[in-house]
Amino acid sequence: MSPAAATSTTAGTAPVGPVSAVGAVPVTMAGALNRALADSLAADERVVVFGEDVGALGGVFRITDGLAARFGDQRVFDTPLAEAGIVGTAIGMAMNGLVPVVEMQFDAFAYPAFEQVTSHLAKLRNRTRGKLALPVVIRVPFGGGIGGVEHHSDSSEAYYTHTPGLRVVTPGSPADAYRLLRQAILCPDPVVFLEPKRRYWAKETATLTADGPAIDRAVVRRPGRDVTLIAYGGTVATALEAAAAAVEEDWDVEVIDLRSLSPLDEQTLVSSVRRTGRAVIVHEAAGFGGFGAEVAARLTEQCFHYLEAPILRVTGLDIPYPPPHLEKYHLPTADRILDAIARLQWEDGDAQGAQGAQGARETQGARGEGDA
Repeated sequence: MSPAAATSTTAGTAPVGPVSAVGAVPVTMAGALNRALADSLAADERVVVFGEDVGALGGVFRITDGLAARFGDQRVFDTPLAEAGIVGTAIGMAMNGLVPVVEMQFDAFAYPAFEQVTSHLAKLRNRTRGKLALPVVIRVPFGGGIGGVEHHSDSSEAYYTHTPGLRVVTPGSPADAYRLLRQAILCPDPVVFLEPKRRYWAKETATLTADGPAIDRAVVRRPGRDVTLIAYGGTVATALEAAAAAVEEDWDVEVIDLRSLSPLDEQTLVSSVRRTGRAVIVHEAAGFGGFGAEVAARLTEQCFHYLEAPILRVTGLDIPYPPPHLEKYHLPTADRILDAIARLQWEDGDAQGAQGAQGARETQGARGEGDA
């Protein structure tokens, strides 16, 4: 595990009612998030939900639809268009025993609140030597794929993961959206909850339960033996699409859904890459200085002698977010992922070198060097 400075290691210390679970039902990610908020509000009277248009309107994406009518305007309410005020108010509420869940209407709308997030929300536990916890969840619809213009399609995860003291998580499926949001609200640490808005209307048949992988664990969504494909949020579905198509090229692709960006589950990643010897990282954000660069660096440090080829990244372009009619060229696609996999030195004509790399992996494994 990578460190998330000044955060606790265990989530779920708040007194809550029993976890709500129902049988498998068709559900969208938007519906799963709505259910998670409703169940959290019902389970713990300290939970409050607020932000721009989250009350009567139910949010721009209707994630909070019906919650104000059910729980009242003392627990689900609208705020002025003032993101710094929203987060600052949430900090004060958390300091006095409440559990605020706030919504930033769009990813880039959160930037005015950045000083509150980085200077206070992320640092108060450390500043008070652990005496003061801030159980605040900041919900941020992020990423592109909906035909939005700039300030409506940013992938801003690297700003938050670079800030010690914050947890940063993002779901890739409806069931995991429910699970991660319930876990985030139970967590005594501040959590930036990034919701891939392009997947709000993706549907699956799933059982909605908070049980399952811990909030800080990655999950193997598709096992494979030839290459590790690492994705999170909106790119998980894209990675799975690429992995299915890769079968035609006789590549057996393992897909890992990070779920938690900070802290990062290095153990799951390292175990996979040491076994496959190849890795590709996918995200919508610009490549330069992107979160994938940190993942690649850590994997290189811990898997260097196991690698058959350099670790590659498939990312958004290093440009401001493009106009809607051009975003299809900016966002990672299954074809771009397959092109990257094809560049992983499958046929370099150096059979002896390949055998040497395989031998190095076996030797390193036998010695137990550099275990995660």
